[in-house]
Parts: sequence; C-alpha cells; structure tokens
Amino acid sequence: MMSTNVIREGGRTKASLDLLYHISHELASALELRTVLERVIKLSLENVSGGRGSIIVLDDKGNPVDSIIVVGNKVIQETTEQLKFTLDQGLAGWVRKNHQAALIPDTSLDKRWQRPARGEEAKAGPKSVVSAPLIVRDQLVGVMTLTHPEIGFFTEEHLSLVQTISDQAAFAVLNARLYAETKRRATIMTAIADSARAIGASLQLDEVLQTILEQTTKALEVEAVSLALVEPGGKDLVFRAATGKQGKKVIGLRIRMGQGIAGWVAKAGEGLIVRDAQSDPRFFAKVDEATGYKTRAVACAPIRARKKVIGVLEALNPTTGTFDNNDLPVLEGIGNLAGTAIEHAQLFEQMEAARTRYLDLFEDSIDPILITDLDGNIIETNKQADFLIGFDKKTLQQMNVHTLHQADYKVLGQDMAKVKEGASVSYESVLQGKDADQIFIDVYVHRITVDGVEQLQWILRDITERKNLDTLREDLASMIYHDLRSPLANVVSGLDVLEMMLPKDKDPTIRSVLDIAMRSTERVQRLANSLLDTSRMEAGQRIGSPEPTQVIDLVQMALEAVTPAAQGKEVKMEAAVPKGLPRVMADAEMIRRVFINLIENAIKYSTEGMVVTVGARRAGDYVEMWVQDQARGIPKADQERIFEKFARVQVSAGATGKTKGLGLGLAYCKLAVEGHGGKIWVESEVGRGSRFAFTIPIARTGQLQ
Repeated sequence: MMSTNVIREGGRTKASLDLLYHISHELASALELRTVLERVIKLSLENVSGGRGSIIVLDDKGNPVDSIIVVGNKVIQETTEQLKFTLDQGLAGWVRKNHQAALIPDTSLDKRWQRPARGEEAKAGPKSVVSAPLIVRDQLVGVMTLTHPEIGFFTEEHLSLVQTISDQAAFAVLNARLYAETKRRATIMTAIADSARAIGASLQLDEVLQTILEQTTKALEVEAVSLALVEPGGKDLVFRAATGKQGKKVIGLRIRMGQGIAGWVAKAGEGLIVRDAQSDPRFFAKVDEATGYKTRAVACAPIRARKKVIGVLEALNPTTGTFDNNDLPVLEGIGNLAGTAIEHAQLFEQMEAARTRYLDLFEDSIDPILITDLDGNIIETNKQADFLIGFDKKTLQQMNVHTLHQADYKVLGQDMAKVKEGASVSYESVLQGKDADQIFIDVYVHRITVDGVEQLQWILRDITERKNLDTLREDLASMIYHDLRSPLANVVSGLDVLEMMLPKDKDPTIRSVLDIAMRSTERVQRLANSLLDTSRMEAGQRIGSPEPTQVIDLVQMALEAVTPAAQGKEVKMEAAVPKGLPRVMADAEMIRRVFINLIENAIKYSTEGMVVTVGARRAGDYVEMWVQDQARGIPKADQERIFEKFARVQVSAGATGKTKGLGLGLAYCKLAVEGHGGKIWVESEVGRGSRFAFTIPIARTGQLQ
C-alpha cells in the first residue's frame, strides 16, 4: 500500500503513475455502479489516507442519482436524499457549481463546509477536507469528498492526487452510471412489456383489473396493490379492486379527489413514492382504520386514458423493505397500460350492454323486424316477423326480403342506393305471406351496423285494418256525395222558385232569410261537388272541361262568394291582379272552388281588422295565384301534411278550441291544381300569417280560338 510518506519524500511522479495503473486495473473489470463507487473510495482512502470518503453521482442535469459513503472499510447505508443537503449547501455543492477541486484545512474556518445540526458540533468536530469533481469531456458526472479528523492533514499534494484519482475514476463512474441506466431501462421495459401482454389479453373489466393488480405485485414485489377509478363528475375516487390480506375490505371505499396520497396523485396527475407513509401529511389514515391494514410505504401512479386521469394505482409495503427509484417508472408504465386497457374494457362492456338491450328490444318489439344484408338477403328475424309472414326463422333466413313484398325503388333508389347511403325511407306495400294472404304494410328501412358489418333493418307494420277502414270511409263518403246531390238540387230549385214568387215589394227580412238559405245551400253544393271531384281525381279520372279563362274573372267570382263571410267577421278583402294577365287553361268552376277554399280558410283564421289579399302574376308559362292572410300561421313541420286528406293542424297560439272541419278542402285544392298541370304550396311563419300559392298553365295560342 502506498503511504503519504511517499508523496512527502518527493516520489510523487512515480507514485502517481503507479496509482493510475492500479486504479485502472481495479476499475477495468467493474460495471455495477455501486461496485465502482466503493472501489474508487476505498482506493482513494488507501492511497491518500483519511477517515471517511463519499461520492455523489450526478445525471446530465446535475441532479443526484446515486451515492456512497465509506468510513474505514465499512459502507454506510445513506440515501441520496440524505446527501442532497450536502450537495445543495455544503462543499460538494460548491465543487459542483464551480467544477473545481477544493481543499479545506480546517472546516470550522471555511463557510463552504456545511454546519452540523445544533447539538452535534462537539460530536462532529472540525476536520480537514479535500473534494474534487469527476469530469469527463467537460461533463460533470460526480463529486468525490475525503475527510480526515486531523486539522491541516490534507495538503496541496493530496489535492493534486485526489484530482488525479477523480480524473481517472470519472470514466469508470460514467460508464457504470450509463450501464445502470441502461439496465434500469431494460428492467422497466421488460416489466412493462410483460404487463402489456398480460393486461391486453382480456376485454372483461373484472379480469383486466385483476391482471393489473397481479402484474403490479409481480413487478414491484409488494404486499398489496389497490386500484381506484374516478367517478363520473370527477369529485370522488372509488376503489374497484385490491389484493392483500385486507383487499376485500378496500373495495368500494370512497375518497374525495385530493384526499390521501391516492387523491393527491389523481388531482395532481403525477406519480410519487412515499417511503414513510405514516409521517406524510397527505396520508389518509382512515383507510387503514377501516381495513385494519398498516401502510408503511406507498408508490402511487395515475391511470390515464387519452391524456385524462381516470384513476390511480397504488402499491403498498415492498417486501424488499423500501421502494427504489426504478419502481415509480415501472408503476407509471403499468398505469398508462392500465388506462388504455380499462377504457377498452369499459367500452366493450357498454357495447355488450347496448347489444343486449338492442337484442331484447329487437326480439320483444311489437313490430315485425327483419335484418338483411345490403342485397336484401335475410339474416335475422324476430318473433313478430315469423308470426306475421308465417314462415319459421330458419326458412326466412334462406329468403330475400324482395320476394316477400314489392319494394318501392323510387323511394329506395336504384339498387337501394339511398338506403345504402344512410337515408331512412318508408313506403306502403303488400306482403305476401305463407298462406298466400296479401297483407297491406308500411315498410320502414334504414342502415345499421352490427358487429362492424353494414346491414339493413326492415320494420313492417300491418296496416290492413287501416286500409279497410280507409276503403270503407271512402265508399261511405262517395255514397253520401252522390246521395246529397239530388236533394240539394231540389232544394236549390225550390229556393229559386220561392225567389221568383216573392213580390217586388217583399219584406226585407224575408229577402235576408232567403239569401242566407241560398248562400248556405250553394256552399253545401260546392262542398259536395268538391268531395265528388276529389274521389274522381284520386281514382285517376280526368278533370272537368278546361278552357281559356280570365284570371280576374276567377278572382271576382270567388270574392263574391265569400264576401258575406268576410263581412260577418269584419275582415277586409283586397284584390291584387294586374291588367294584361294572359288567360289560363282551366276548368273555371274547379279553380273557382280552389280560390274559395283558400279564401274561406284565410277568413276563418283571421280576426277583426285583418286583411286577406288575393293576387296573381305571370311566372313564365304559368300564372301564379295566391291568397295571403295576416292570421296565426302554420308550423313548418305541418306545412306539407296539411294538403293530405283529413289532415288538420292545431296551433295553440291564438287558437280557441279544436280546429273545425274535415280536413278535405286543401286536399281537393292540391288534386285540382295538380290535375291542371300546376303545383300548390304554402309559405308561412307562426304568428306572421300564411301565403297559399298555386300555378295554372297559360292557355296556348291554339287553345284561345
């Protein structure tokens, strides 16, 4: 062993070379960081002398990652955290900051030496210290410090020798640190990879949670692991799974966000290791009290899914005695895997629940339902479909939906293109059942996705009873229309005779009564004719006798017919028909009734002082005519439906009681106008009135002769 006397006798150069060779030989075969540090300190103490030596290893940012303290031949178990104070405020910190070696003959006289805690001055005592940086290519990898209890022991020669040792040892320390980091990363990646394989093996949530706990226990070697998920609303955490002797008691416990170590991690979104849980102010002792378990140390990491914290993963009481710095990255890696796996399992559960609900609704639906592929081949049916069609499920699954009914390709599109594009369509058809019975049905078709496969859902509704009732109602109405015409004609004839028999100086009261009777009879006659014409046009018969007609004549005749009704409600009538309008090709009586229906509707919904305007204008090869009011208006959703037979619209604002009438007037108007080759529509806004407009073709030159 080389002594200090060698240095003092002037053999420094040879001794230094021998020392460098000796150090290189000792460190060449060592890769483990702790082994390298121990050898460096022991070689330094042997060759420089001293009572105590330490090395603090630094990362690329200058933060401590490992350390060692040797007193004599004994290694002291002191953590890096305990040496951090020395690094921040002591001599090692000064060396780190200045990248220079330092010699302190008497620590009691140098401010760079950290002061001992109060009451320990005598125990610590002054000493001599030498400290040097470990530098590799301008990179500081550590600080080595040697102390001796004798004041003034270390000299400049010692400082030079320590610097020589530091320069030689720096490479070994750096290599060992990098080897340790690589090994640590490999360990972490291996643990995470193993966990990934295990956690991703199932989509059942309970199995996923249990696997997460098992992998955490295996990777960190701990007594217990618990997992808590954030409740909807983000205010509470609920423990969903746990292992260990008291694991069952943990499940279901609830803590607030920010409460306890788990709550703190969930709220802060960062993991931590607490080596002494009982003394940590964040520790929530009530969980231990509720379970009877004593927590000594905790490693806790957030569980994230799509960058959002959805829970926390806690590992308790390592069987090795304490957590090390490698444990938190492993736990955080498992937490990230857990977040994705839990979210997938939850989505799978939701999908399965939705699928179950759909199947229940599908099977228990009161409507017959068929599921087909995009070509109409039947894949699935429910009980109602089997009952309605008469075939069993197995037989239907060998059939095509188009063989059961006549599809409406105007609605579906060529090759059902509209439905395949996502549109929902409906139409009426006739279903051919097993017993050759024809069943009238409403068909509703839309595209659905089942297990990732595009399919079509066909809902069939039996409307046979409704069709029978419609037929009965139409037959009854047609019979009434025909039976009304004959007595009505007699009433009209009788009223005409009475009018001729009255003397010229007849009583005005009698004249008024007679006028009311004649107007009412004329109105009933118009209604009967309109109903009869509606039935004929629905049956496909041609309209009356179109001929060139002046628009102003149609408007004036209609206004004359409704004037008494307008006067009775004190509604003002206005005409807006410009001169020079071309004649239209129309059955004058039918179009007059169209005008009267529209004007009477406008008067019915108008109140005192409102204005109803009847107008016309040329629109290309047509004349557009309209009736505009200032009444309550029609909701947008009802503006197409009002032209259907028996359709009536009730608007609450301004309406008193139920809407009167059979709902046939506008249906007649639509059929009459379209029968002339025109079209009819409404423009309306609730609270701002309505404008009913229709077009009739202009009479061509040859038709005017």
